[in-house]
Amino acid sequence: MKIDYVKQSLINKEEFDFEKKLIVNSDKENLLSELVKSMNECVSFYFSVAFVNYSGLQLLLDPLKEAGEKGTKGRIITSTYLNFTDPKALEKIREFENVELKVFVTDKEVGFHTKAYIFEYRDSYKVIIGSSNITQSALKSNVEWNVEVVAKEDASFIQKVLKEYDSLWEYSSDVNEEFIKDYEEFLKTLKRTTPSTQSIYERKEYIVPNRMQKRATENLERIRHFGEKKALVIAATGTGKTYMSAFDVKKVAPKKLLFVVHREEILRKAKETFEKLLPNDGLTFGLLTGNTKEKNVDYVFATIQTLSKCYQEFARDEFQYVIIDEAHHATSPTYQGVLDYFEPQFTLGMTATPERSDNGNVFELFDNNVALEVRLHEALEDELVIPFHYFGITDIESVDLSDVSIDDIAEVTKRLKVNERVDFIIEKMDFYGHDGEKRKCLGFCASIEHAQFMADEFNKRGYNSICLFGDHSPALRELYINRLENDDDELKFIFTVDIFNEGVDIPSVNSVLMLRPTNSPIIFIQQLGRGLRKHANKSFLTVLDFIGNHNKTFLIALALNGSRYYDKESLKVAIVTGFANIPGCTHIQMDKISQERILEQIDRENFKSLRYLKEEYFEFKKMNQGRIPYFLVDYLKYDGAPNPVKFINREKSYPQFVAKVEKEENVKKLLVDETFENVLKELSSKLPLKRVYEFVILRYLLDHDYIDLETAKNEILKLLKNVDDDSILHAFETLNQNYYDSGERSRKLRLCVLDGWVLTKTAEFSSVLSQEDYRAYIEDILTYGIFRYEKEYREEYYGVPHFKLYEQYQMADAALLSNFRKIHSSFRGSGLLTNGKEFFLYIDLHKEETIKESINYQDVFLDEQHFQWQSVNNTTQASERGQNIIRNKERGVNLHLFVRKYKELDGKTEPYIYIGKGDTVGYEGEKPITVTIRLEHEVPASLYKEFTIKV
Repeated sequence: MKIDYVKQSLINKEEFDFEKKLIVNSDKENLLSELVKSMNECVSFYFSVAFVNYSGLQLLLDPLKEAGEKGTKGRIITSTYLNFTDPKALEKIREFENVELKVFVTDKEVGFHTKAYIFEYRDSYKVIIGSSNITQSALKSNVEWNVEVVAKEDASFIQKVLKEYDSLWEYSSDVNEEFIKDYEEFLKTLKRTTPSTQSIYERKEYIVPNRMQKRATENLERIRHFGEKKALVIAATGTGKTYMSAFDVKKVAPKKLLFVVHREEILRKAKETFEKLLPNDGLTFGLLTGNTKEKNVDYVFATIQTLSKCYQEFARDEFQYVIIDEAHHATSPTYQGVLDYFEPQFTLGMTATPERSDNGNVFELFDNNVALEVRLHEALEDELVIPFHYFGITDIESVDLSDVSIDDIAEVTKRLKVNERVDFIIEKMDFYGHDGEKRKCLGFCASIEHAQFMADEFNKRGYNSICLFGDHSPALRELYINRLENDDDELKFIFTVDIFNEGVDIPSVNSVLMLRPTNSPIIFIQQLGRGLRKHANKSFLTVLDFIGNHNKTFLIALALNGSRYYDKESLKVAIVTGFANIPGCTHIQMDKISQERILEQIDRENFKSLRYLKEEYFEFKKMNQGRIPYFLVDYLKYDGAPNPVKFINREKSYPQFVAKVEKEENVKKLLVDETFENVLKELSSKLPLKRVYEFVILRYLLDHDYIDLETAKNEILKLLKNVDDDSILHAFETLNQNYYDSGERSRKLRLCVLDGWVLTKTAEFSSVLSQEDYRAYIEDILTYGIFRYEKEYREEYYGVPHFKLYEQYQMADAALLSNFRKIHSSFRGSGLLTNGKEFFLYIDLHKEETIKESINYQDVFLDEQHFQWQSVNNTTQASERGQNIIRNKERGVNLHLFVRKYKELDGKTEPYIYIGKGDTVGYEGEKPITVTIRLEHEVPASLYKEFTIKV
């Protein structure tokens, strides 16, 4: 049918006289932030959503409360459609006097699918209509489309929306106590009488690995392909390590398997997992424990305690595949006897904490082959754990910790034992609520006395609580844990101080109270982790952190930021943006006072000063049971541990830092040997690695006199998917010091000599390696460097130049990573450096070093995909360099952009961030030329904010 477009446009003119935009959940935005902003600004609001559950409502509690305090009124319509709305959410909404609530009661004929959010302003309305209900996933992470329209009140579209809303409001029923009680009872009856048709139909052959398990099994396969017989997987409790091992076993299909762990409870669950995943393989499964001796089966699941007494009854090559769960225990003599006896084709270690013991470190035990490491941020991203909703709440004024050391536990305890504070904690706890019917809460306290006080005061107020600490027997702990997990038991709170940080699994915990000042990001993450295990009866964890005014409050930000490698600016941006880099439905919210307090502390703190580094070191030493952490790999044990490269940067090598802060005579004696000290400095100066080839080659040379290109390639391919021959040769040349200047050659010890295509150890390096004490430290640097590289760069091959997007680089790194074959120290000074057709642009956004606020707007982000850059002052358009810049694409020139916000922070030079390649799409002027560059990759929202937001 033909349309008269002129006539149609006149009819619809009014309909297009409004602002509109699409809101999706992404790293740039989400519906939640739009709703919160709109609720803060409007004069009234009207919601109509099919479903409201508590996971979504909890995220809107503070905006609802603030709206009430400002006199902003609201109406909410929801429904009982599909019985998805949570009665607890309805009950909570009724507590807000400024909000009226109605429910559209559905029947079989009429469904209710609306998802509309209406905000009234002084002279206009904002309407958001789309696909999102009030659930945490719909507001933050689901694939959702919501269209926002802003128009004057008299626009026909707005009038129609308001009329429809009023009609629904009249048709819907009031929500009173009787309604909620009836609805709740109906849902309970439904649960009792209806089989669980909502559960996923699952056939064993269709259970597929998650992303973590897939990556791990792929890496294990590659490691085995190159002849390795051992590997380690590091992943937090509850992330699916046992399933991962079963998937790998299914792929390898060994005739006989041995699975070893030290706790029978873990063993039984592991056996069930394997039986579930391998049901049709004609295999027999058995337990070897104190009470059960099923030895004549294909797959034996044994406790180490029992196995250590009878392992010699098996042939040495009985098992083709051996799995050691909780492998950090495997350095003990009991495990060593077993591991030394058996000769499997492959051994897999699994652990959450790769700690080092006096008997050695777990990395060495598994030949330094790490197939995978998954920490908290990755676990959240891969949905291996449940999301958490963190609320940072400013503590009451009467609790003053500003003049007390956090280590003075007695004084801290005394100041926290305040009845007024208990009432405040309960008030906030009741306001934010929790997921599920019964609250199952762990409260982390400053001392046993504080934990006992909290339990007593909670009991007085009718909240069933107990206090648990290290002196209580394992049997008593288990009793109370079982009571907490039992839905029919009245126990709801366990207050504790020195247990539950790690190694204790209480899957159904749905609340955590942080009741002590945070003095360690490690402990904070461990305590948070106690509630993140997946469980059928919870979809999120509620975390309430009562933030005092002590001088280490900023450590909370370090823990929540999730990166071991941070600077002052990135931390501040993370705080003001609500830690937008945290993946999925996890929500972090701090009140304004806490935010400002933490920002002030970060501004005052110098993270690079010796005082701060010593504090960080000694706090970590406490976590290390008071033992000196002699080695870099000690810092890999805990999520949230300090970055030891900062200690190296201070003193040229880690042992030198330890010798300085500990005044440790044994380490000082080692450093008397000048050759050994020079080897340490040379290797330490490479950390953190930007290219792993050199360290892989050196690791091979620990036990061999020489290495050729083919062998080097095989060693590198155990870690990476690919590598090019020229880069391996360049690594050989680099180790031969081909690209050192004369000063570097005179200062730095030469470790290897290149003769043709073969690299040989120098006599000095061989001499140092022949001494056991020295060798341990050299192995440590190589292990740490390779492990950290694998963690940050994974198994990917980045080509030449070898750059990974959004990683940190110094100017000279480009020389190494582009196989530059001249003196590398010449790669400095100018904002543009070149290697053939590879052009490297180094850009400081804030030009002024002395005035922090001054920004030079010539080099600036135009948006997430366009950057304006100015060439050096003497560049003309007609010059060869000018033509290469403005016509880079047609001339085959690659423009690589490296950007940093400030040249220096706390008196130290900052690294650049690589934002990828770009092409010139516009230019003007000369001497300098102003160029507009279109980036190949859009800069991620969190990084874009970090570059552009001024805190």
